[in-house]
Amino acid sequence: MLDTLIAGLLRGNVYALGAVGISLVFGVMNVVNFAQFSFFGLGAMLAWFFVAQLHQPFWIALPLVLAICAVLGLVINIAVVRPLAKYLPLAAMLSTYAVAQILDNGSQLAFSAQFRSFPQVLPTSNLHIGNMRFGTSDLVMLGVTAAVMVAMSLFLKYGRTGRAIRATAQDQEAALQMGIPVGSVQNRSFVIASALGGLAGIFFSLYIGVVNPVSGLNIGMTAFVAAALGGLGSLVGAVVGGFVLGILEAFGIYWLGDAARQIIVFVVLLVVLIVRPGGLLGKVPLISTEPLTGTFLGKGRPLRIPRWAWIAAFVVLGVLVPVLADTYVLTTGTQVLIYAIIAAGFTVTAGQAGVLALGQAGPIAIGAYLSALLSVHLHLSFWIALPIAGLGAAVIASALASPIWGVKGHYISIATLGLGIAIVAVIQLLVPQGVYGIPVPQIAGVDLNTPLAYYLIDFVVLVLTLLVMWRIRRSHLGKVISSVGSDEVAALASGVRVRDYKALAFAISAFFAGIGGSLLAHQYTYIDTTMFTMLMSLLVVTIVILGGVGLPYGAVVGSIVLIGAMELLRFTPEWRIIVYGLVLILVVRFRPGGVLVRNS
Repeated sequence: MLDTLIAGLLRGNVYALGAVGISLVFGVMNVVNFAQFSFFGLGAMLAWFFVAQLHQPFWIALPLVLAICAVLGLVINIAVVRPLAKYLPLAAMLSTYAVAQILDNGSQLAFSAQFRSFPQVLPTSNLHIGNMRFGTSDLVMLGVTAAVMVAMSLFLKYGRTGRAIRATAQDQEAALQMGIPVGSVQNRSFVIASALGGLAGIFFSLYIGVVNPVSGLNIGMTAFVAAALGGLGSLVGAVVGGFVLGILEAFGIYWLGDAARQIIVFVVLLVVLIVRPGGLLGKVPLISTEPLTGTFLGKGRPLRIPRWAWIAAFVVLGVLVPVLADTYVLTTGTQVLIYAIIAAGFTVTAGQAGVLALGQAGPIAIGAYLSALLSVHLHLSFWIALPIAGLGAAVIASALASPIWGVKGHYISIATLGLGIAIVAVIQLLVPQGVYGIPVPQIAGVDLNTPLAYYLIDFVVLVLTLLVMWRIRRSHLGKVISSVGSDEVAALASGVRVRDYKALAFAISAFFAGIGGSLLAHQYTYIDTTMFTMLMSLLVVTIVILGGVGLPYGAVVGSIVLIGAMELLRFTPEWRIIVYGLVLILVVRFRPGGVLVRNS
């Protein structure tokens, strides 16, 4: 047990370093900085490049990496975060999510995606306590963390800039009135946080012995959970949360195996957000409504679509494309239609209820696996498995999400992100090998396995989805859900059960996500959990925001642009993801209502 405890302390040490940077930015700007996660992987890759490729001494490479990360952090804050953070906190968070994808895939383009051995710049197993072996590198890590914590404490307590950071974190408006240059303080906070992210990535790679351009995502998410556990905005809490989470994770892996690591981490996140959203040492959030309400969602009125345009769109997509298109266009079209189905359903949650859930990959995975398992093991027809997959995704995802609807502000988006990742992790634990030989749709014993057949099935399902969305929006139920998104406080005062209607909106979105997952499973005939990633969730969110966050038909436009047009980059998936990220940043910045909505 002692060796498990030591392993937990060593991991927790890295989490603490990363969590400090996350808490620092959150405290000063009230923004969850997902781009911080990418600095873990980027810092590690840069250190590998300087040491292994350029043969620079580690103690020279280290300050170079920190300087590069610091400059990048400054650029990200000035170009992306600050223009949105003051008015649109959740929009700023989404933009950092997109920046993270750009940084990760830019790093892959520069260094390639393969794993590499991290140089043994310090001994890693030259010491031991009992049966537990550790190295000088571990002691250096602990020493650096302690030195950073002491330096940060002294800096924040006695330094002029440190006191300005504390004042800005307590009350930004009051700080401005006192003459504190808040913009400059925010820039410096980003610089410090980004450098700490790069430092944490270097030490984590030194600890595990390997490095990869996207390795920062997992360690970054874990560091964020540590920050939430300790209390977002509290630097002491970030350190405490890092060590506590490292120990919990180590003992969880000891008892349940490494496959349960992500489940442990995100269960901790969900419990913290539900039971004590302020964390162990942080303040309970005072935000009482969604940051999007009245700002991000309310930017202008939808463009009026004439009736002839609807008829023309139906003729083009439903008649001309099936008749004139070749196999390649039809295959691409099936992807466009499936993502349009998922995104159209998501507009109920994001557009009407005002909850921008970030973990849509979870319900999609539930629908895909449920439909596949029912077809493979119980030999149910696709036509029966399809609606069951939708209902199963709605019921399971809603049941798992039921405790989170009392969470306020952008915490609810973070909670749904954690829920989606945890769902996929549980599926990986239960079905580790994926599902093969998923039967294709049939009618009267005839296989419908051609691109044309798939396209027509998906088109019919999309038309039904849009009709259901149209009916919901015009119904009394839809108006009540919309009232929750428009003004949660007023809805509560009017007797609307806000939590129940948020849960119902999420269930509707999960139903169509499950339908989309079922269609993917039966058309691929094979699925595994590597398909249901954070990128899939990002893609759904980007489609919805591009077309119009409250417009189901906007999801079709968004899907055509982001799935269809991006096929031009199908041979370079890294560039495709970079383009997704750029599109999300530009739309959030300049067309927050979407391309089909007039700016107010």
